[in-house]
Amino acid sequence: MNHILGQKISITSHKPQTTRHRILGIKSEGDLQVIYVDTPGLHLQAKKAVNRYMNRAASSSLGDVDLILFVLEAGRWTDEDQNVLLQLKNARAPVVAVVNKVDRLNDKSELLPYLAQLSERYEFDGVMPVSALKGDNVDALEGVVGRKIPEGPAFFPADQVTDRSERFLAAELVREKLMRNLGKEVPYALTVEIEQFRQEEEERLRINALIWVERDSQKSIVIGKGGRVLKEVGRQARLDMERLFGQHVFLELWVKVKEGWSDSERALRNFGYRDEY
Repeated sequence: MNHILGQKISITSHKPQTTRHRILGIKSEGDLQVIYVDTPGLHLQAKKAVNRYMNRAASSSLGDVDLILFVLEAGRWTDEDQNVLLQLKNARAPVVAVVNKVDRLNDKSELLPYLAQLSERYEFDGVMPVSALKGDNVDALEGVVGRKIPEGPAFFPADQVTDRSERFLAAELVREKLMRNLGKEVPYALTVEIEQFRQEEEERLRINALIWVERDSQKSIVIGKGGRVLKEVGRQARLDMERLFGQHVFLELWVKVKEGWSDSERALRNFGYRDEY
């Protein structure tokens, strides 16, 4: 979606479950407006309230769309992919399989057998190999989307690219850098809340963000020895914010502990995890 829109709306990392919220990306060109819905993945192990929230966000979107793009990693088929496919079989919208990261296949001869196996799993309305990173075949995918969605009125102004606020995008950028800079487990135990988002002067934003973790030991990891991890996360997030918002950003990060926030429906609502149907 980021490549299609030409700017970063959804955060990315190599870790699964990076996306937690349903996010709209809006692309308007001429008389065509396409609304892309980026959803969290569907989790087999929904043990905590935050995982159940993500499953609801993903499942609720299936009945609202005119076309489903089932994004897969080239050469891989996981239990989670199989779980998603089972849910897609009950969807009313046509499904196109989008095979991403084809540029990472060391042996390109593996692609055709993989595509053939996909076609055996389900009668897709199309199978599109792409590389979102390099932009390979993304234009062709957009062409497929444009042909398959029905005609109707535009829902958003032509210059709007997402339904999310700048505060939300700022929080997500901080969380992205935490996902990328920390080990396997800690990123799933944290969330980010924007405490202050203020235009201080012309072309300068002041943003204060709270990073919430569940244990004191996690707080120490996020801060790092001598504050190094937190400083690097802040540096990376600030640079991305300046590119996104087009002005200088003064960013302050604080880390606090709230035990069990990820399994508390009340805490989730307070942190902005609200069901949107």
